[in-house]
Amino acid sequence: MSDIHPSAVIAPEAVIGAGCKIGPFCVIGPEVVLADGVTLKSHVVIDGDTHIGTDTVVFSFAVLGEIPQDLKFSGEKTRLRIGARNRIREHVTVNTGTEGGGGETRIGDDCLLMAGCHVAHDAVIANRVVIVNSTAIAGHCVIEDDVIVGGLCGVHQFVRIGKGAIIGALSMVTHDVIPHGLVMGPRGELDGLNLVGLKRKGVSRADITALRAGFQALRDGEGTFHDRAERLKSESDSAYVQQMVAFIIGDSDRGYLTPK
Repeated sequence: MSDIHPSAVIAPEAVIGAGCKIGPFCVIGPEVVLADGVTLKSHVVIDGDTHIGTDTVVFSFAVLGEIPQDLKFSGEKTRLRIGARNRIREHVTVNTGTEGGGGETRIGDDCLLMAGCHVAHDAVIANRVVIVNSTAIAGHCVIEDDVIVGGLCGVHQFVRIGKGAIIGALSMVTHDVIPHGLVMGPRGELDGLNLVGLKRKGVSRADITALRAGFQALRDGEGTFHDRAERLKSESDSAYVQQMVAFIIGDSDRGYLTPK
């Protein structure tokens, strides 16, 4: 029930779901599982313990499930899990995990990875994330729902980017980004809130006003950034502000980008 080009090389052990379309010169390894309706354009390579969810489309010359680019990797069995309805464009590379990082790289549902992106070992990409052309997501990063990472960006290993944040093009992100934050500049700086994104999602005026007030409190309040977040926790009943506070007082390996 799948449409497989005769030039494709598919290991006998691979699992191919119903209605898949596999184009010319694709190579699929023995541990690969394609759910129903997956489309692979020509010259796609999928290897390792890799599962790809329903209706995902992978474009030419993408390489998914190869071993990590990590000198500590010694051949241990690790995984790549990609969800449903993703669009993975030309020359994208996504590696499997490492034993030290939990063993699994994950991409959620409805993401768009534009041409030339790289997602490294043990990264966790949530849902509806857009990663623009030629951006590199380093190992162990966590990118939450509805994030946009602009073109030619670099995200340092272990960085977390909170829900709904936007990273401007040509930015190097070296510290965690709060939910709904706006980051710009060559050495990424927290420059405000992603107000355009909030409005497009239909967030109420009251919540946007509360977020702006919360951001101002984080920027201008007394004490450390963490102290300001703790105070904000008891001062605001907005779910969006509480989401931002929970992110800040949670665990961080890299510290935070703080408001200018």
